[in-house]
Amino acid sequence: MPVPVPRQRETPAPENGGPAPQTAAAPLTLLVVEDDPGGLTVPEILDADGQRIRLRTARNLTEAARLLTPDVHCVLLDLALPGPGPGPGPGPGDDGLGALREVLRIAPRHAVLVLTAEADAERAAEAVRVGAQDFLFRDELDGRLLSRAIRYAVERKRADIAQYKLAESKLRAQENARLERGLLPTPLLDGSGLRFAARYRPGRSRALLGGDFYDAVRTPDGTVHAMIGDVCGHGPDEAALGVELRIAWRALTLAGLCGDDLLATLQEVLEVERPCEEIFATLCTVDISPDGRRAGLCLAGHPAPLVSRPGRAARLLPYENSGPALGLLPRARWPRRQVDLGGTWSLMLYTDGLIEGRIGEGRERLGQDGMVDMINRHLADGLTGEDLLEASVTEARRLNGGELTDDVALVLLSRGQRPPL
Repeated sequence: MPVPVPRQRETPAPENGGPAPQTAAAPLTLLVVEDDPGGLTVPEILDADGQRIRLRTARNLTEAARLLTPDVHCVLLDLALPGPGPGPGPGPGDDGLGALREVLRIAPRHAVLVLTAEADAERAAEAVRVGAQDFLFRDELDGRLLSRAIRYAVERKRADIAQYKLAESKLRAQENARLERGLLPTPLLDGSGLRFAARYRPGRSRALLGGDFYDAVRTPDGTVHAMIGDVCGHGPDEAALGVELRIAWRALTLAGLCGDDLLATLQEVLEVERPCEEIFATLCTVDISPDGRRAGLCLAGHPAPLVSRPGRAARLLPYENSGPALGLLPRARWPRRQVDLGGTWSLMLYTDGLIEGRIGEGRERLGQDGMVDMINRHLADGLTGEDLLEASVTEARRLNGGELTDDVALVLLSRGQRPPL
């Protein structure tokens, strides 16, 4: 027997605009879209918990759109219903699924069942290919079959949405990974004779870039320029600013700027691009002479590099008279210090994420002195190049008792046949 449409109850709309989740206190609701109420008898139907499935009826698509509130879980559409358009019937070339397409448009997150005659099975199958969850034959309609079909359609729609969201999330993650990998620098050192190695570990979970940045290029006069920097913080905004500063540094360096002029211009870039005035960045730049024996060093609030030569322990380069971090003081100056490197050497640039990790459970941190001791131990074990950088990051994590909370970047430049680092 036909079931009267119950009085509607107000149901809070979910955030995504789709149907409200089914609960024990909120049984399923079915919206029947049929232009001839007397021509369709909907039997009494119960859900899996034995509760009566609530029914609503609409005579046309306009009324269906008005009744399609978030507490509706499924739409039962008579395929004989005329589709949207000026005429009463299908137009030339119409496959008779215009009404279904309109329902799918106005109810993209609702389950949809279509109802048709058994002789129209081919069009019913096409309706499923278009987007309906299932089809039913009018002559076979009974309460048990309809109840099962509704529950199946609702769960299949939920699974489809979940699968779509998962695929969308994976695609977004892949795009982000490709973008972040593309933003990591490719050193331009052809013809320099220097060896280059780098390690990068962001502090953010599941991220490829943080607020640290580095780069190295060789200019036409044979000078090799390298830098490493750190934007305060390690979120996505800081990562984006770090990339901007790196690209600006490369462009300005290739344009011929160096030392104080370069850092002053980078500070102007930082002041324009940073999201707030509290953001600053530390920076270490070195320019190595074409013969590879001397280097100019500029520090903007950044820890000094580490240098090692054959037969000597690694040590920090002088860091007296360094300038402030970029973005802290207007019209600041950054002195450039000349350093003798010798014929065979290795130079390690790093960010403070490596030295600010704790040692054990106390408050003591690794610090620059602890880092120098650690590097010398690895040198004594014969580690060089990328192996040395990886071992250093691994030991810093072990001493910290877990992942380092700040971003870590290391750059290693080496010259000579048997570089000590």
